[in-house]
Amino acid sequence: MLRVFGFDTIGVVIGDLYFVDPRPTRGQEGPEQGVRIELRHLVRDEPRGSIYAAVPIAVDEPIWRVDLLESVDNGGSLDRAHHHPRFRGWNPGPRQFEPDLTADPVDWLGRQLTDLDTILARAEVDPASVGPGDADAMRSAVPEILGVVRETLSQVVAGTLGHPTEATPELGARAGWL
Repeated sequence: MLRVFGFDTIGVVIGDLYFVDPRPTRGQEGPEQGVRIELRHLVRDEPRGSIYAAVPIAVDEPIWRVDLLESVDNGGSLDRAHHHPRFRGWNPGPRQFEPDLTADPVDWLGRQLTDLDTILARAEVDPASVGPGDADAMRSAVPEILGVVRETLSQVVAGTLGHPTEATPELGARAGWL
């Protein structure tokens, strides 16, 4: 499942995720499941057709990623929660584990989402690349975003999301939108 919160030029995207066996750090071998949250650039194109035509919208390049993951054998633990403070193009930097993120991942996420300037600075993204109202709009949406994250996490723990699909072998490593 993919959920998108769109603001002026950025969006928060949330999706369930299953990794067959990521290239983990030592001690984190085996499948992972959970929720991936990304801050992405949004690109709005001109309508293609009449003034009533749908507007093409692209969820574009990533800025920052949070993975609220857990080992499949340890459901509900979020024992592999981490974030990727910056991207180089479409590729994330290394996993970053932080004590506050590990202690309370959803609250940590909420605190981060209220400070767009810090996210952009860590990501080495020019603040001029986002709209002037994006920070306030995202901050206002944090309670709703966290509600969706909690709901998606509960569905992963219940086994209705974040699990392998028949398509997973063709994907080679993961199942999910993000």
